Amino acid sequence: MSLVPPVAVSRAAFNPLPIYIVLFCLLWSFAFVASKIGVTDCPPLILLTARCSLAGILILGISALRGDRWSLSWRDVLVFAALGVANNALFLGLGYVGLQTVSAGLGGLIVSANPVFTAGLAALLLGEALNWRKVAGLLLGIAGVGLIVWHRMSVGTDSLHGILFLLASLASIVAGTILFKLLAPKGSLWIGNGVQNLAAGIVLLPIAFTFSDVGDIVPSARLLGAFAFLRDLMGIVPVALGIYLVTRPAAASAQ
Repeated sequence: MSLVPPVAVSRAAFNPLPIYIVLFCLLWSFAFVASKIGVTDCPPLILLTARCSLAGILILGISALRGDRWSLSWRDVLVFAALGVANNALFLGLGYVGLQTVSAGLGGLIVSANPVFTAGLAALLLGEALNWRKVAGLLLGIAGVGLIVWHRMSVGTDSLHGILFLLASLASIVAGTILFKLLAPKGSLWIGNGVQNLAAGIVLLPIAFTFSDVGDIVPSARLLGAFAFLRDLMGIVPVALGIYLVTRPAAASAQ
């Protein structure tokens, strides 16, 4: 006869991982809608500069309030800063500019193809195994994205200019992922993400105010809501979820 209470058994059997994966995917998907809303009422580089800067300050501030130990070496700081330029400044900056003339749906489709291209480059540059199933998936993914992009361009729904920016955005996040694998920074991923956001904000600041005009900002409730979503629900919450997922044994299969 078991001495463990039924409630304890049910709690022990509950696995929150699938819920966190679904939540992460939902936040990632809604980010393109929020970004499209944001760049409608605010120059994209100004929006991104504010988003990255405040997200970085909040992440590092939360870390300081919790009393987290600073575990990054100078090399780690420089690596995370470089990753911030690739994964935040370039990836999001190019993506935001592209979303000005491309629908949120197509933008999300193009950028979400990054695992396909990352798998191919990882096989070439990092020697990761690439079996026939992965090759078939890679080819089907490229063909699918190419077909949809060609169709949207042929009917005049989305501009070539915006699509090229989104393809450059895709290249940036793929490069950032490969760099992370190659350079393998140590220390806290939470603090590292704070460094990434802050570095991206610092790099973007002079660029944003050189090529953008604050007078083009249209104050609105939807802009405020989109910015809050991008700063908090995309700049902070997915960081925590992502760290949880990649530190779990099932995370690789979930990706």
